[in-house]
Amino acid sequence: MIDIIVAGGGPAGLATAIHAALAGMDVVVVEPRATPVDKACGEGLMPGGVAALRAMGVEVGGHPLLGIDYVQAATRARARFGGASGRGVRRTALHAALSARAAELGVPVVTGRITRVRQDTRGVEAGGLRARWLVAADGLHSPLRQSLRLGLRDPRPHRYGLRRHYHVAPWSDFVEVHWSGRAEAYVTPVGDDLVGVAVLSAERRHYDEHLAAFPDLRRRLTGPAATPVKGAGPLRQRVRSRVAGRVLLVGDAAGYTDAITGEGVSLAALSAQALVGCLAAGRPQDYERAWRRLSRTHRLLTGALLGVARSPCAARLVVPAAARLPALFTTVVRTLA
Repeated sequence: MIDIIVAGGGPAGLATAIHAALAGMDVVVVEPRATPVDKACGEGLMPGGVAALRAMGVEVGGHPLLGIDYVQAATRARARFGGASGRGVRRTALHAALSARAAELGVPVVTGRITRVRQDTRGVEAGGLRARWLVAADGLHSPLRQSLRLGLRDPRPHRYGLRRHYHVAPWSDFVEVHWSGRAEAYVTPVGDDLVGVAVLSAERRHYDEHLAAFPDLRRRLTGPAATPVKGAGPLRQRVRSRVAGRVLLVGDAAGYTDAITGEGVSLAALSAQALVGCLAAGRPQDYERAWRRLSRTHRLLTGALLGVARSPCAARLVVPAAARLPALFTTVVRTLA
């Protein structure tokens, strides 16, 4: 019998499959899309994410990232990561590198989509396969999470993300976060002549309308648009539990706060490792506790920053406060990194 079926072949699903293969487990990935898959995201890997990928035998190219810059008009707050650097990597390049590593380890990828699962005391049946466990890595709006009724309603205003790339040489080795009071724009260098610009906001507007709120940034984007606009959201997803019998949730399917602090891939990779470790030890019930421990700092700091971002008046104070308290800002950035 197969040990693990992974529903979803994005970064979280492939990371789970790679860790399972490294642990000597028999794993199959079920994914409906062809590789590589693009997605609206900031594309900045924190140093912890680079280290987590390297531990799986995955090396990525892209552009080195030295830290984070918060920018608001003429005010700027800069924090370096410290010892290790991050990477700005196109989502397609990251996905291709993870797919290649999974293939190198002999992980089969089956074309298909899993939306429902049947389980008993010995295993699960899904997608025409039977296995001991099923890992739902099927994204932000996980159909499996919905079918298992693990999602929780969130009454707070939703936030959405939009992203586009521009053919222009990066002007900084830092991720720039521009604040307008109603949105944030994240500028990530992902190549020698390519930058990605992602906008996060609770206001549903066209990408160019959002960009108009950042005139200094818009003036720097002299090159033509390299990619169409991609969107994602609503971002916040509350989940009752990451374990439902023989089904375990990982990545965005396991719950999501916001992209405002950028640790999505890092957390997904570390959670995948913890999940596989729990299954290998025969203690799937420990995964919930492990996920909460791994995500605690992320959830607390992201939740606090998101609370400030919801108020236009408070949001306009973020960059000035960070500039006045550089030691605190650096501590927060390095903690998240």
